[in-house]
Amino acid sequence: MNTPAGVTGGNGTSLPVLHRDITDLRGPLLVVRAGDPVGWDEYVVVRPAASGASGAEPDRHGVVLEVSRDLAVVQVLEGTEGLRPGSTSVRFTGHPFRVPVGESWLGRVCNGRGEPLDGGPPVTAATTRAVAGVPLNPTRRQPPAEPVLTGVSAIDALTTLVRGQKLPVFSAAGLPHLELAAQVAAQASAGGQPFSVVFAGLGLTHADADTVRGTLEARLGAGELVLLLNTADDPVVERVLTPRIALTVAEHLAFDRGRHVLVVLADMTSYAEAVREVSSARGELPGRRAYPGYLYSDLASLYERCGRVVGLPGSVTVLPVLTMPAGDITHPVPDLTGYITEGQVVLSHDAHARGIYPPVDPLSSLSRLMRRGVGPGRTREGHAEVAAQLIAALARARQVRELSEIVGADALNRTDRLYLRLEAAFERRLVDQGRREPRSLDTTMDLCWTVLRTLPRSELTMLSSDLLDAHLDTAERAAGGAGG
Repeated sequence: MNTPAGVTGGNGTSLPVLHRDITDLRGPLLVVRAGDPVGWDEYVVVRPAASGASGAEPDRHGVVLEVSRDLAVVQVLEGTEGLRPGSTSVRFTGHPFRVPVGESWLGRVCNGRGEPLDGGPPVTAATTRAVAGVPLNPTRRQPPAEPVLTGVSAIDALTTLVRGQKLPVFSAAGLPHLELAAQVAAQASAGGQPFSVVFAGLGLTHADADTVRGTLEARLGAGELVLLLNTADDPVVERVLTPRIALTVAEHLAFDRGRHVLVVLADMTSYAEAVREVSSARGELPGRRAYPGYLYSDLASLYERCGRVVGLPGSVTVLPVLTMPAGDITHPVPDLTGYITEGQVVLSHDAHARGIYPPVDPLSSLSRLMRRGVGPGRTREGHAEVAAQLIAALARARQVRELSEIVGADALNRTDRLYLRLEAAFERRLVDQGRREPRSLDTTMDLCWTVLRTLPRSELTMLSSDLLDAHLDTAERAAGGAGG
């Protein structure tokens, strides 16, 4: 938007006076002497020389990074190139960045600060809200319940995403986490109830941004998705704003419009690095690996905005994607994320090397709220038990594989070999699927039973007799389930 909602007061009031005493311009930073009180994160309008005349340069926008006595350090979103201290003026709006909220966002493609990239008009609405937002009041929270079906078997079967949950995807460089995030955004649903997706790309290359846009084109055309694209060459302060804009739009769609909204944030490591850079520009003392000491509370201020609210029909579910530098799960970003969120989906280099997509490591992945979203009337009867049996079998298969590397495959007994067959069937038949292949829940659960039939019935100790009778055919029961 050429004139974002943040340019005027939330009630449409006029802006404060201009300040022209600019003392320094360095890269994206502008230092101005302000006589009036100014606050951190305050939204700023920067007016170049002769702005407003025909053909003149349009206003630029920024955020206050630091205040010291009467000096304010402003990061200009569009950069300071071409600005001249003597002829540039600054307006402090007196409030944080604000955006319009409403269904006019649906079907739109915008940059990280809400300006259209799809050739359409600026997004407008009668209501604006500050993007800073607030976490949900714990006393008003409803426990997450009911599933968000992603169409990805590895997630729907074993780490089911639940409405109101925050479930991160932990990945590493070279793994297809962005493709998975875009696929989930393109396929996810809420069982026929009003559903929308807000996808925020953070620090993407232009090639990745084009790929995401192409994957989500159909859902954009159907008016079910909002796409915000912040690229690697955009200002870092914009990257700090982008997930907040996404969550602000999602909150309105959920709690005012009654929709179930899935917010996909990829890549949150790029966001954390932007927070670190802004913190350094502010001159703050660094913490672990130069990240600011408040990174935990900063991430929590985003993730805790999801959930369900008592008395309101909608929900906000968050799927953050983050890359672990050097695959280190103890790195501050995944480490702190794990304390805030309710499980994780972990991608594996080994599975990726075997050509499996998505390369999910089932034994490292977990959805702590899965049992609240599965079962009769939600997914299928016995879903939780089937998932538990698969995990137990895969854990045994991994032990057998490690043993075979020591004693050799010929030393394994028949049952051990069946566990190795189950592991291969799990990867090739259940997990592996096309990048644009949506799978129904029934298809996914049928594939789970196909994999479990690799084992004899005597090994399926976590499943009830009724479930086994319903899903193992007569020949398998008569033979003890040894078929495969």
